[in-house]
Amino acid sequence: MKSKKAKKKKAKKPASQAYLPINEIKEDVVIMKDGTFRSVLITSSINFALKSEEEQMALISNYVGFLNSLDFPMQIVVQSRRLRIQPYLDSLVQLENKQKNELLKVQISDYRSYIKELVEIGEIMTKKFYVVVPFDPMSSTKKTFWSRLKEVIHPIMTVRVKEERFLKRKEALMMRVRQVKTGLEGMGLGVTPLNSQALIELYYQTYNPEISFSEQLQDIGEVRVETI
Repeated sequence: MKSKKAKKKKAKKPASQAYLPINEIKEDVVIMKDGTFRSVLITSSINFALKSEEEQMALISNYVGFLNSLDFPMQIVVQSRRLRIQPYLDSLVQLENKQKNELLKVQISDYRSYIKELVEIGEIMTKKFYVVVPFDPMSSTKKTFWSRLKEVIHPIMTVRVKEERFLKRKEALMMRVRQVKTGLEGMGLGVTPLNSQALIELYYQTYNPEISFSEQLQDIGEVRVETI
């Protein structure tokens, strides 16, 4: 029989969020535990090998110029994932059931079987490209005695100040995002900043690759993720 001490120790086991570097996702911005901000952009890709030599040289020149124009760090992330074909197969089943022409119905069934077998045998992968834009608001400085006292005496004012500070820092981050977006679009890339829902789905898939393949997140709308 387990002792009360062992049960108590098991009950105090921290949640998985405690081990993640993310503190909160708020208004399309990732707030890290060290107080720094992140914005994530998803981009299209360019088949460099199919470009002519002149086009390749122009792309390289534009990319070098883009990097030299930045005065802050930037992270490029490439994720490879197994192709999730089940939603497409389900749509084919629905189309097959609605089809009244028997010949077309058989052809849809054969096509569905072919696609399913092709994906299972070939382990087809998809690639997604992300650009992470950071902003460090230098929020790690220790609070003074007077600032802490002010929070106790005027908690509502403190909340207002924190919100104003967040908005100012978010705007500083968005300036960087616009600069990166403009630079990448100048090279012919499609660039889209991720909103809060897309960010949560991205981190869910990143930290739970196997589970996320079979269990997709439901529509979470404006839900924010916070650590316990």
